[in-house]
Amino acid sequence: MKKLFILAFFSLFLTGVAFSQQITRFGVVDTAKVYQAYFRNSAPVRNYENKKAEFQREITKRTEEIQKLKQEKAEALSSGNDSQVSRLDSDIIKKTDALTEYTNAKNMELESMKNNLQNSDSFYKKLYSTIERVAENEGFSMILSLQQNNAILWYSSSVDVTDKVISALGL
Repeated sequence: MKKLFILAFFSLFLTGVAFSQQITRFGVVDTAKVYQAYFRNSAPVRNYENKKAEFQREITKRTEEIQKLKQEKAEALSSGNDSQVSRLDSDIIKKTDALTEYTNAKNMELESMKNNLQNSDSFYKKLYSTIERVAENEGFSMILSLQQNNAILWYSSSVDVTDKVISALGL
């Protein structure tokens, strides 16, 4: 009986030792997916999407005008009307240059709007505090970003061995 008690105590002790060791768990977050879900219904994103659609409609309209001028030029060429060909050629060049400028300007504007949305401080403060809460509740030691190589979004101080390394180096 005494042997059985000692054996039971020893096995409980070993189980306790095994469970007392912390298992390091890593998690990942797809911040692009979180960003998309968070801003899906926000006014700034809707504004960005509306501007993008508006700019595309204007680009399509201008492209169609240029195509129409090119058709007119082809007809003028076939009828031998050199003065009309010259005038249409000039119009095509002007409109193509204007379209290129418009497209570049609007792409820069959209890129700026997108960067402002993605770099929203309030969003990232909320994101990082939420990541920390989820990580601690789920028992993760570290959360990495899927978008950025080696980007640690959050980590538990229990996995930080910096001071031990400094000490081991005798510093």
